[in-house]
Amino acid sequence: MKSCFKSIIIVLTSLTIIPAYAQEIIDSYRQAKNDSLRIGELDTDFLKFTEKGYMLALPDNGKVNGVLIFFEDAKFDNKNNSAKQIYSQSNKSGYAVLSVSTEIPLDFFFSDTSIIDAHSTIEKAFKENKLPNENVFLMGVGLSGHCVLKYVEFVKKTNLSFILNISGLVVCDAPLDWVRQYNEGKRDRRINFDEGAVWEGTFSNFVLEKNLGGTPVTNLENYLEFSTYSYSDETNRHIEYFKKYPVRAYIEVAIEYWLEKKRKTTIDNNGPDMVGFIAQLKLAGNKNSDLVIFYPQDSKTEKKNTAATWVAVDKDELMVWVKKQSSN
Repeated sequence: MKSCFKSIIIVLTSLTIIPAYAQEIIDSYRQAKNDSLRIGELDTDFLKFTEKGYMLALPDNGKVNGVLIFFEDAKFDNKNNSAKQIYSQSNKSGYAVLSVSTEIPLDFFFSDTSIIDAHSTIEKAFKENKLPNENVFLMGVGLSGHCVLKYVEFVKKTNLSFILNISGLVVCDAPLDWVRQYNEGKRDRRINFDEGAVWEGTFSNFVLEKNLGGTPVTNLENYLEFSTYSYSDETNRHIEYFKKYPVRAYIEVAIEYWLEKKRKTTIDNNGPDMVGFIAQLKLAGNKNSDLVIFYPQDSKTEKKNTAATWVAVDKDELMVWVKKQSSN
């Protein structure tokens, strides 16, 4: 498997202030341990552990009206890129932005340990910076969107001493149905048309099989349990954990692009997961769940992927939605 990741320099930063934006930025990460995780069958298929910790952007007026929380991998050199795209708008509205990273590279939240680590980091950030536990919104782009929902599900099932007062959830182009995702990866490998799609399918299916004890054919129940939404789950067992929250989901419909560039079909992307998730929320009685759809003419980038969908999101309008769900 060919590595698609850039190497980075791991730097220990106990607690530093970074003057990169107008507001105050607090960077608190622990040095990554010198080890790696296997992500494939080849001798080179390893990813190094990442820095565990958080980055916090505080409003420059000193008053925090709420907190936007992202689960983001600290591995990449554009660390917390999704959160940084809403720094300006959140600052104007008086909301802090907290990015949280576990030590697991590309963490799927397979284990409770990862979720507990993320929760402990959130609690630490709230206490160290005296953040208000109100008007809290969880936001996730791509895999991070899946992690947002797994976190909510875990908290609902667990008796924790520190509980976030969550006011809303935002998921952007996120894979939620791991039965569908596995089959997408299997097809990408079989047709062998696009190198990036083949790599992603090989990686994701390897870690899914390893952590879920087989394939959807041999162990469907584990895949349905891990999926926060699945078209294959006739009971929709997880929807109860999210039905009381205001939810905003985003997708970009780029069928022609996926067909021509990747030879993907209409189900070989995260769109069906976003549509299905919102449909089930509405069926469960959630009247404050919305799906925002972008079309190719709305796109701000040539590429069509989860990152591009987030770039297309109108962050000013999103903050209007956030404030509408807030208590003050």
